[in-house]
Amino acid sequence: MTATSPSPTVAGKPEGPLTVAVIGNPNTGKSTLFTALTGIHSRIGNYPGVTVEKKIGTFHHDHREIHLVDLPGTYSLSPRSLDEMVSVDVLLGRQADVGRIDVVICIADAANLERNLYLVSQVLDLGLPTVLILNMWDVAQSRGVQIDADQLSQKLGIPVVPCEAHRHRQIDAVKQAILTTAGRQSINPPRVFPACFYEEGRQLQAQLAEWGEPATPFYVAERMLLDVGGQIETSFLRKFSAQLPATLTAARERLKSSGFRVPAAEAKARYAWVREVLSGVMFVPQQRSVTRSDQLDQWLTHKVWGLSAFVVIMFAVFQSISTAASPLMELCEVGQQAVGGWVGSLIPPGPFQSLVVDGVIGGVGGILVFLPQICFLFLFIALLEDCGYMARAAFLMDKLMTKVGLSGKSFVPLMSSFACAIPGIMATRTIENRRDRMVTILIAPLMSCSARFPVYWLMVAAFFPDITWGGGWISLRGILIFVMTFFGAVVAVPVAWLFKKTLFKGETPPFVMELPSYKWPSPRIVLSRVYDRGKAFVVRAGTLIFATSILIWAASYFPGDHTHLYQLQEQVEQARTSLAPELAERDRLQKLQSEQSGRPEQTESLKELEQQLAATEARLEPLNKLVAERNVIAEHLLETSFLGRFGKTIEPTVRPLGWDWRIGVGVLASFPAREVIVSTLGTIYSLGNEVVATDTGLQQALRDSRRSDGRLVYSIPVALSIMVFFALCAQCVSTLMVIRRETNSWFWPLFTFTYMTTLAYVGAFAAYQLGSWLM
Repeated sequence: MTATSPSPTVAGKPEGPLTVAVIGNPNTGKSTLFTALTGIHSRIGNYPGVTVEKKIGTFHHDHREIHLVDLPGTYSLSPRSLDEMVSVDVLLGRQADVGRIDVVICIADAANLERNLYLVSQVLDLGLPTVLILNMWDVAQSRGVQIDADQLSQKLGIPVVPCEAHRHRQIDAVKQAILTTAGRQSINPPRVFPACFYEEGRQLQAQLAEWGEPATPFYVAERMLLDVGGQIETSFLRKFSAQLPATLTAARERLKSSGFRVPAAEAKARYAWVREVLSGVMFVPQQRSVTRSDQLDQWLTHKVWGLSAFVVIMFAVFQSISTAASPLMELCEVGQQAVGGWVGSLIPPGPFQSLVVDGVIGGVGGILVFLPQICFLFLFIALLEDCGYMARAAFLMDKLMTKVGLSGKSFVPLMSSFACAIPGIMATRTIENRRDRMVTILIAPLMSCSARFPVYWLMVAAFFPDITWGGGWISLRGILIFVMTFFGAVVAVPVAWLFKKTLFKGETPPFVMELPSYKWPSPRIVLSRVYDRGKAFVVRAGTLIFATSILIWAASYFPGDHTHLYQLQEQVEQARTSLAPELAERDRLQKLQSEQSGRPEQTESLKELEQQLAATEARLEPLNKLVAERNVIAEHLLETSFLGRFGKTIEPTVRPLGWDWRIGVGVLASFPAREVIVSTLGTIYSLGNEVVATDTGLQQALRDSRRSDGRLVYSIPVALSIMVFFALCAQCVSTLMVIRRETNSWFWPLFTFTYMTTLAYVGAFAAYQLGSWLM
């Protein structure tokens, strides 16, 4: 059933596409309706100068192209910041990259219509052709709520369409209502306030025209009067700082003397209008029956059982992400190596081969390796959001997060960042409050992601003894890894508090959130959201990551002559081909040796294996010599590269941390990804770039490394210094590029890099100096 306003003017054969804005309260099914209308035909970006996501979808109906603009979920159109101002600018047609809005779709929860009509009244004040969608119609009916859509349409003067977006019911009716409404030029806004208010608004419009602002919409003047200290008033104060304050103060005083006290009067007037509109239109049972959602909430929002369920659910989610994403991430790495090897065999050795294999293919692989984690994280977020649990999770965590000035919605993005900061930062889009969202973005990289673990393990395994207690269940190395994993999170608490007190000052807004009814997630909606997030990461952030990877490759490659290195590499490959049976035999013997070690009954067998292994190694000696010579040449080329030279330049800067130039080069080379330091150190110590953190050869090389004066480079204080630095630093270009994308500004990634590098330097300095003093 679709109710339409009386005698609409239907356009004839229209020309050009329509632009339709979709707005509604959070948790009313706005995104679900957007996906039901557009499918996957959408593009995601940011509005210029703000962090607000711009999502535009396209569909066709009755031979008409329609562009759908998904505005952020909001409870009112009273902008308090630049981010909140975006919705108003879009609706007023003042957002250049969107253009004029032809129709507004205002979506409301049919079961909570009274609260939702507050926003509807503000949208109607704009005078734009509007369609009201009563979503979750089935939920309202199951609760005994009865709404006369035809009568509501007559009272509002706009089309009203009952809809069940998650079941794809009445979607065609919504499309038809859009076309029908598009033929209307405008609507008459409701008279929500007393006549004195509208008179003051017109006087303010006239005053602004005298000051050189002749085209100020009445809605802007209205919001300027109502929103004391709001974004609209702030923006006009920049132009008219001398005249405007006195004008607004006088206008508000006159309204106060007339019985209309700003700003409290707005809520009273609008809700009085809402009650009048719904009188005789909506019937709500006096005694609401206990629903399945109510029964579940008795447990899932309980202060004990609810938190217990939350911990179990979050553990299951992140364990599943780790388990499911790891094989795919390994597959990406294997695929990158396979493609790199195949392409490398087709191109003669030289700078072009290195650019393609190490720069291009390595850069693309560095992007795609994150994709499984991102997709799985957003799969679970979409499932939890669509079923209704995510709102409960935010409610449960709000009390904990408010202690550092954040809201409950910050918890899941921060928790996600322990796997990888990239999906965690992207997940902050669920946080409506700009201050909370920005602080969460800025502290998310402090959570210890999986890329830090190779660094932790290399340092711990190389310099700390393998001491265990409790029958081997508790180990010193395990304790150190645990401490380093949560070290960044502990530091993030005072950092978040400091940001809220300085950069993002303001009262923490009260936590207001609708708890939607539980329902089965829609596979189409869930998969569409996963596709959108994955595509947004690859297309937008991926290009920046790729460009940076190329720059780091160039800095580590030039200006050295790699001719001899390539000749040695060819000889190594030829030797490996001719000695393939011996290499396979060595791998088999080493595997058998590993399996039988530690068994007293296998002593004789182990001696025989060692003899066979020694004989095999003797046959492989020519290959080993070639590999060693190649690694020495690679070490020299890296040392004399632009990156190596810069590492030596900054050596005086890192010396207070206990580092030499080689550690400095490792840190610089790991800018694309933290774990790259392991392979870089392998190259520096002539072990090749194929080494991993568990390689005992690399661990021994670090222990034996000496400075020019004969002193050891590494010690326990140096190892602690390196681990603290990597726990706090911003050594991940992917994360910085995602911050650039999410904040739509280069300032915030540069700020993040600066504050985290400074924090890491201070922390590493303190760790080294304190450790040296104690030892």
